[in-house]
Formats: sequence, structure tokens, C-alpha cells
Amino acid sequence: MRVPCISVLAAGLLSASLSAGVPDPAQASVSTGINWLISTQGSDGGWGQDGGATSHARQGVRMETNGNDVANTATAVLALVHAGHSAKSGAHQAPVRRGVEFILGHLEKSPEEGLAITSLQGTQIQRKLGPYIDTFLTSMLLSELDGQMGDPALNRRVRAGLEKCIRKIERAQMKDGSWNHAGGWAPILGTSLASRSLYQAKDKGIKVDEIAMKRVDQYTKSNAQQIVAASEARPSGSAGYSAPAMAVSAGAGAGVALYDRAQTLEQLSRTESDRKANAKAIATIADEISRPAVVNGFGSMGGEEYFSYLNISDSLRRAGGDAWEKWNTGIKTKLVKLQNGDGTWAGHHCITGRVAVTSAALLTLTADRQPEPAILSKRK
Repeated sequence: MRVPCISVLAAGLLSASLSAGVPDPAQASVSTGINWLISTQGSDGGWGQDGGATSHARQGVRMETNGNDVANTATAVLALVHAGHSAKSGAHQAPVRRGVEFILGHLEKSPEEGLAITSLQGTQIQRKLGPYIDTFLTSMLLSELDGQMGDPALNRRVRAGLEKCIRKIERAQMKDGSWNHAGGWAPILGTSLASRSLYQAKDKGIKVDEIAMKRVDQYTKSNAQQIVAASEARPSGSAGYSAPAMAVSAGAGAGVALYDRAQTLEQLSRTESDRKANAKAIATIADEISRPAVVNGFGSMGGEEYFSYLNISDSLRRAGGDAWEKWNTGIKTKLVKLQNGDGTWAGHHCITGRVAVTSAALLTLTADRQPEPAILSKRK
């Protein structure tokens, strides 16, 4: 598997430095990114498109909304947690707790009916990943933090909030098994997050509708079958892609091939038995994402690309081996080069806000720090 869109020399230098015991160059990038997030958290505990207050917004950049919102806050807290800062350990325990309380404040006020957990609409991340991305990101975050808040009362609120999200997600699943609800440029990424949160919640002992899980499994397998069929139909020796590569599987929703492939790969690879059963599709997708025309996504770096890279990193990490090592080395090199001088990453199309993009980059850079997810140890 080729290292995508990365200088072979740069990737080699990074690999050599790691094998020689030199500190991971990405660590400095993670530290500066986390420091920026902490410095821009709003007084209410939340984050918005470009920071936690209007004074943090870049001049000359149009902001869809000026206030702080649930989705951006959830991505920021996830980044903090994956970098080692939980509600009961690490240097930034208070910001994590404040962020979670901001999210729970919105979630607890939301009605039981409907998929929305916030009344704030029209944010940039909603417009690009779908109108209910707040719900999916919150469900994923709370499934990780369940029982980990260091305070009985807050743990109870997190569990109740997670159960509420799961109920909403189950009821709102579409007939094809996805959550590609109308609106957004890349709702397939929302489906990915919704599906992952169901799996993680089940591992925390929350009752999850098995029918809903089977539906999304079938949706993903159907996408995978179409990907394999399209790959086999291409002439031998032909890459068969344009840049940007726009073909997506039927039912995948708007977006480009990268987003679809990343979501499909993540779900196909969750357990050892999944990886064995889906070996052909996984190999096909792994080959596709080694091609610049696919891995470049829309052709420039937007937030959707960053979230897709996170899905790929999480997927390949599970199996380990040469493919994972090459990808991880390459994507780290790429992200370190793309970081801005203030410690942020910003998208060049669609999701341009620094909070979501910085958080997604940090989650990808720290993917190799994460222990084996519970779903892998419990579902062999």
C-alpha cells in the first residue's frame, strides 16, 4: 500500500526518527493544537465555528453563526480526551467538564421526539455534515465518557444523556439503514458517527436496538459490494479516478469517494471477525485510499477530509501491520505540515472552521495512542 499524497523522503525521515527513539514530531503539533483549543474555550464552556467567542474569529472569514454550538464543542472535547485530558486526569480536567456540561445543558432541554438535541440551527458543521451532526457527535462522545466523569451526579447525567441520544438515533434511522438525512454536503460522515456511537453504547451496557444495528451493517455491506464491483469493472492497470474523485456508492449521500470509502472501511473493520468476513472489500478500499485521486477527496483540504482521515486511521490501527504503519507515518507527516502557526488547522472548503478541523486533525494524530476499543475485545 502506497503512502498517500506524502513525500516518500519525509515519510522515511519520520519513520527513521521514531525507530531511533527520537520523540514523535507530531507530539509538538498535538500540544500546540490542544493549547489553542483551551485558550479559545468560551465562558459558557462551549466552542463555536472559530473559537469560543466572536473575538476569536478570523477577520474576513464569514461565520455562519457567532455563538457556541454542541457539535463543535463535542469535537473539541473528544480531541482533549484522546490527547489524555479527561474529567479526572490530565492537565485540562476543568475544560473537559465544562465542555460536557455545556453539551448536556442543550441535550437535557431538547424534546424526546425528533433527532435534534439543540435549537441552534444553520451552523457550518450542520450545513456540511447534516442537520443532526450535533446528536451524532454527542452520542459518540458520551459513549466514551460514560462512567468516566469522576463525579456520581455527572456520571448519571452523562448516562441519561447517552440513553436519550440512542433513543433519538434509533427512531430516526432511514429505511436504507443510514442516517443520511436531507441537508449537508457529506451526511455519510454523520452516518459513520451514528453507527459508531450505537456500538460503543452497547459495550457500555446500554440497550441498543439490534434491528437498527443490522440495518446499518447491511447498508455498509451494500456500499462495499458496489465498491468492489466498480473496482473489478475498471480496466486492468487503470486507476479509473478523476481528481477530485466524485463517484460514490448508491445511497451514500452527497460527497466524494473518500468520505464513502472511509465510512465503509471503518464499519467493515470493527472486529476481528468483521475483518475476516470483509477481507476482500477491505483490501479493495485500502488500495483505493492509497491513490491520490481518492485520498485527496474534493481536491483541497476541508473538514470532511480530516474526519475521513480519522476514520481511516481508526480502521487501519485495528489490524496493525504494514498498511497501518505506512498510513500512520504518512498522515502524520501530512498533518504536521498543514498546521498553522497558531496551532490550528483550518479547512479550505466546506468545513473551514478552526475548531472542528483542528479537533479532527488532533484525533487523527493521536489515533495511535488509543487502546484497543471495547468493541474489539468483546466482539470476536
